[in-house]
Amino acid sequence: MVSGRPKLPLVLSDEVKKQLEIMANSRSLPFSQVRRAQIILMSAEGMTNTAIAKKVDLSIRMVGEWRQRFINQGLMGLYDQPRPGAPRSISDDKIAQMIQKTLNDKPKGATQWTCRSIAKETNLSKSTVQRIWRAFNLQPHRQKHFTLSTDPYFVEKVRDIVGLYLSPPDNAMVLCVDEKSQIQALDRTQPVLPMGLGYVEGVTHQYIRHGTLTLFAALDLDTGQVITQCKKRHRHQEFLQFLKHVDANVPKELDIHLVVDNYGTHKHAKIRNWLAARARYHIHYTPTYSSWLNQVETWFHIITQKAIRRGSFRNTKQLREKIDKFVKQYNSDSKPFVWTATADSILAKLNRLLTSISGTQH
Repeated sequence: MVSGRPKLPLVLSDEVKKQLEIMANSRSLPFSQVRRAQIILMSAEGMTNTAIAKKVDLSIRMVGEWRQRFINQGLMGLYDQPRPGAPRSISDDKIAQMIQKTLNDKPKGATQWTCRSIAKETNLSKSTVQRIWRAFNLQPHRQKHFTLSTDPYFVEKVRDIVGLYLSPPDNAMVLCVDEKSQIQALDRTQPVLPMGLGYVEGVTHQYIRHGTLTLFAALDLDTGQVITQCKKRHRHQEFLQFLKHVDANVPKELDIHLVVDNYGTHKHAKIRNWLAARARYHIHYTPTYSSWLNQVETWFHIITQKAIRRGSFRNTKQLREKIDKFVKQYNSDSKPFVWTATADSILAKLNRLLTSISGTQH
């Protein structure tokens, strides 16, 4: 015969019983929560706390506590309550002082703080500094590079070129033109170790230089195809030869709009005279320090990553053949780049950058 105070009856609604059964049979919930759901289901069936305790391997007191929590709080009573944890040992003032030092001071003999150097300076642990930096998104070891254009006609040029991209003129071809100079024909001094399961391709640091090439390219805005030429030198003579090559490979009936940067080669008197003698050619200069506005720069990045950077070339002839092969393959399946930025969005972004810079001045 079992003695003790009589238990309050435990009556479950159909919905609550269904939720408890899902919890009790779950394979993803923590075992402690599964066991608590089982306790409530068995108690609702009329089992005593003693019998339940033996079945779930808990003390009778713990079974009684979870039963009572369910009566008082329902399903939420079966979840663990958040623990307060130990009190914070670092004051707000000390954290603020460390942040101010990170932002405004420099360590002796170095250009930026490291976790260890500022931890030593502020008598904090390295892990504490890491947590604070992470919480406030401070990254003293990183830099973001930028260059502001000094072009007095920056706004006008941005609107002109972006207008070409977003609304190209009728009966015309827009070509983004530039050159990638000093492409080195590098030959590794030791064989490349092929990639395998569990390890990446191995390349020696040492190489031999076998000369350089300059790659001239004109990207067709409409089709994404490129017209290219490799030259040994990088002067106005080579640029003029490339323009003649372009002229021989574009439809004669179309106007040609050229987007180029402000490099001196592009503004040479002979280049200007050649363009002036051909009324169908219209040249659009990007603002100074704004090569990102020329879409051919994106294509130069692609060919560098996919065909040049990891190559090994015994001479410039091999380098030229590799470039020509890549261009032929690229043009066979080319797609135009999708330009979505408006002139207003670009100018608004620049304004935010200027506001940010002015806010750092003391």
